[in-house]
Amino acid sequence: MTPGERDRRVTTTAPDGPRDLPPTATPYSVVVPTIGRPCLADCLRALADAAVPAPRAIFLVDDRRDPAGPLDLTAAGPLADRITVLATGGRGPAAARNAGLRRVATPWVVFLDDDVQVRPGWGALLAHDLAQAGPGTAGVQGRLTVPLPDDRRPTDWERCTAGLEDAAWATADMAYRTGTVRAAGGFDERFPRAFREDADLALRLMGGGWTLARGTRATLHPVRPADRWVSVRTQRGNADDALMSRLHGPDWWMRADAPRGRLPGHLAVTAAGLAAAGLALAGRRRAAAVAGAVWAAGTAEFAWARIAPGPRGAHEVATMLGTSVLIPPLAVLHRVLGSIRHRRAAPWESPA
Repeated sequence: MTPGERDRRVTTTAPDGPRDLPPTATPYSVVVPTIGRPCLADCLRALADAAVPAPRAIFLVDDRRDPAGPLDLTAAGPLADRITVLATGGRGPAAARNAGLRRVATPWVVFLDDDVQVRPGWGALLAHDLAQAGPGTAGVQGRLTVPLPDDRRPTDWERCTAGLEDAAWATADMAYRTGTVRAAGGFDERFPRAFREDADLALRLMGGGWTLARGTRATLHPVRPADRWVSVRTQRGNADDALMSRLHGPDWWMRADAPRGRLPGHLAVTAAGLAAAGLALAGRRRAAAVAGAVWAAGTAEFAWARIAPGPRGAHEVATMLGTSVLIPPLAVLHRVLGSIRHRRAAPWESPA
């Protein structure tokens, strides 16, 4: 247990019962990092309903900085007495998963996010996935489904979340061999957000000769509520991309099966905007007008690419126009700051 990490509730495993693993099933534990969002109740309720055979232990890692009170475990039902709550004080999801990983005593550990809901039959399909994993397979990913509205086109945020359905090795539902992940150092805690820490671990494991597989179990990932500026805040992830490039090289996108994103376009648009401002200050009006036109065209193209597939209501269009102006320079700024911050980053070594 690392400094600042404390065990807030230690429980004993429930006696064997009809929900327990049959003798032929592979024992597993579940680790769920949380910041106490209301969706945690839905996550625990779904797990209680669908985790048959049940996990030997559940480590619920409370990563709130200033907890207002204990987590409500009522929704866990018959699994509540298998839950151990660990507190990590807001160190981020990578550190929270590592805290749970250190306590796991089963051959396999399943990492779930607190905003997912495992589907009916999940436990039986997980047992099948683990039984099918060959000796060289380090992890098996669950199949994520993001429900989108039936009565309208999805918003930009909803489409972003729906991208998780194709994401490789997302820890929203990812089973790993416990000893293998520990030997690899666990999750790199220099990734402060729920972004890229899963791809980093997968690349380290595959670089060590392990394979990863997609399983048969299904998990629902609802779109979480968000305000109109959520896409602006997510640009902080560009700093994490800088760390990925430092650790895994510039081609890590292809090896991690991750989308390349629009950073090259954002660089061009931002450069044009800066050039327009600089040229205007220097009194070169014609050149400033040309650069400004390039900036406006690039910004308009970006905004339309986000507006066109969406519902195109007044609120969504206004949000896309405003955020499309802010996103390119912020993406570039976070990438530059990340490159500076991580310029000497060495391979991850788990703290003792």
